[in-house]
Amino acid sequence: MQEQVESLFKEYAGVAPDRVEALPLSGSARRYWRLWQGENSCIGVYNEDTRENELFLDFSRHFHGKGLHVPEIYQVAPDRKVYLQQDLGKDMLLDVVERERSGQNLSEHTMELYKKALDELLRFQLEGTVGLDYSNCLPRPEFDARCMYWDLNYFKYCFLKLANVGADENKLEDDFERLVGHLSKVSTESFMFRDFQSRNIMVLDDEVYFIDYQGGRKGALQYDVASLLYDAIVRMPGGQREELLDYYLDRLLEICPERGKVFRKTFYHFVLVRLLQALGAFGLRGLYEGKQHFLDSILPGIRAVLELFAPGPLADDYPEIRRVAELAFQKYFVPLSTEC
Repeated sequence: MQEQVESLFKEYAGVAPDRVEALPLSGSARRYWRLWQGENSCIGVYNEDTRENELFLDFSRHFHGKGLHVPEIYQVAPDRKVYLQQDLGKDMLLDVVERERSGQNLSEHTMELYKKALDELLRFQLEGTVGLDYSNCLPRPEFDARCMYWDLNYFKYCFLKLANVGADENKLEDDFERLVGHLSKVSTESFMFRDFQSRNIMVLDDEVYFIDYQGGRKGALQYDVASLLYDAIVRMPGGQREELLDYYLDRLLEICPERGKVFRKTFYHFVLVRLLQALGAFGLRGLYEGKQHFLDSILPGIRAVLELFAPGPLADDYPEIRRVAELAFQKYFVPLSTEC
């Protein structure tokens, strides 16, 4: 794989790279390298999934053409398995959070970066969707009821089952139906990033850039905001989360008042479905595959779910989801964390 990446670099630059650095593996099957020639560098990517590559490349060109903050694509191999993209540096937003954090609170500078990310997200959602071809999106062009049920079943089978947390299947399905019923009423006429979180936002020269949006599709505005502000591993304090939510809503009301007025009505229901989907990922990547980052995210993810219920914004709307979250926290993970 590395040889193919180096060969594409030589084709692009006219010379072989001075040095090549393999980047750490992530949750996906994609492999990354940083390639240097003198003081200049780029990122080489290898991925067997050409359909996924095509989506990333098409989205990147579309967004870059609109002046949105995404990596520029330099060169693509004929087989579409290898490509070179702009190097956006080594700092994820998560790195800045951890480096600058003071106690529980995010630093003032980090909060400014989050506001920049929300500004840029709005541009993606409202400007980026114009002229974007959604027909080849994977697995579907729109985050619709079917996608929502997939996410909820992901939580049930990849988290609850793997964690050995018992659920009343019938009551759980009743909760799922109510949740999907709320979410399905919301407009999906926007670009939805799908995995909009601190590990997919790069910080370069105090500006934010987005990566890993190949899972994007048409969807509701609320989903990506929920993904960012309820990112389990960041553990953002509630007051700062509300400050950022208010900031986003103020900007949305300026640009699109009719959508801003109804945003909060379903926002916390989107938070719930996003957190449940994330717990499914934590179960698969952590409990099954043993990846530490995902294991470390489980307890914060469960806490975030429980905070939505009484006295939270969802009160007693989904009693079985609340019950299994409490059971996971009390019966399974608390003893493990105490033992450690």
